[in-house]
Amino acid sequence: MSTVSDARQSLRPSPANDTAPAGDQAPLPHGVRPLLIKAKGGLGNRMLAGVTGVILAQLGGRTPVIDWRDGLYLPEGTNLYPLLFRDPVRIDPACYDGSTCVAPALWSGRLAEQPVSIIARHFPDRHSSPFIYRRLSIPLAGPDPLARVGVFWSYLPKLARLRGRLHADRRFDGRSLDAITQDMLHRYFTPNDRVRQTVSRLFAGRHRPIIGVHIRFTDRKVPLAKIERALAKLRERSPASDIFLATDSAEAQAYIASRFKRVFTIDKQLAEDGAALHYSGTQMGDPLREAENAVIDMFALAECDWLIHSRHSTFSVAASLIGGIPAKRQIDVDRLNPKVVVKRWFQALA
Repeated sequence: MSTVSDARQSLRPSPANDTAPAGDQAPLPHGVRPLLIKAKGGLGNRMLAGVTGVILAQLGGRTPVIDWRDGLYLPEGTNLYPLLFRDPVRIDPACYDGSTCVAPALWSGRLAEQPVSIIARHFPDRHSSPFIYRRLSIPLAGPDPLARVGVFWSYLPKLARLRGRLHADRRFDGRSLDAITQDMLHRYFTPNDRVRQTVSRLFAGRHRPIIGVHIRFTDRKVPLAKIERALAKLRERSPASDIFLATDSAEAQAYIASRFKRVFTIDKQLAEDGAALHYSGTQMGDPLREAENAVIDMFALAECDWLIHSRHSTFSVAASLIGGIPAKRQIDVDRLNPKVVVKRWFQALA
């Protein structure tokens, strides 16, 4: 197995809008009606849910302001989003922290807080409810609220609940949800230069086709035996192919590397004990670099010709959409798992 290192220096927090000096924020435009898009969960969840927020903002005539100050990788209060991606809006969500004309009203004067703390205060027994996001967000249906500041948050994407409004809007009518999502991912989640350059170097000189494999094996475990069988069959069809492996687990990486040749990965921190790495309390030598590594993994998967994964993971779903990998070149190892299929259907429509 080969591990690719980009030999970067430790990264310091600075916005990823590489055309402007670090910390140079555009002045707050007069008359802006923002929709603050809050986040919870891993990278795939917040990106795909963020797309729902961006589209909801556009449907309501608001400006989408992505607010990832919830403590993913970095300490709570630091907005991770503009450190990883080019922010086309470039409005600091902290500008609105003291706002009181807010919808939903429970965010009034508390916009520096994040969904977890709001739920703990108002709905302490509903942290796991699939419907709780409705209490923390402006409505997906009906007219946009009059409040100057709106808030959207959902743990998962909710575009399926916007179908009616999308069909009624000429910007979206006639387009599939996947096509709309892909477009918004490209507009609002273009990685910073360091990530893009690393992905480019990772694939330089490699022969096609390249098989991408995503294995989540910490807080949720993809069945390794199913991954192995799917990979063996695909490798038999294309014996000269290289394999790019993206995983959060040292155990899963060792498992695949011991069974297949020409597996390449990036140099990153891996979980040894099954615990998810992406929360700020986790011991990481360079949290921002590890956040970038997650983005590199996702966009490297997007560059692959084939993708073996479980669609139960939003991380690999986001990668497939970013890369435009057609369904016929994806092998979903959980496609026949009724529990996973029903859960995904319910979550999309809840």
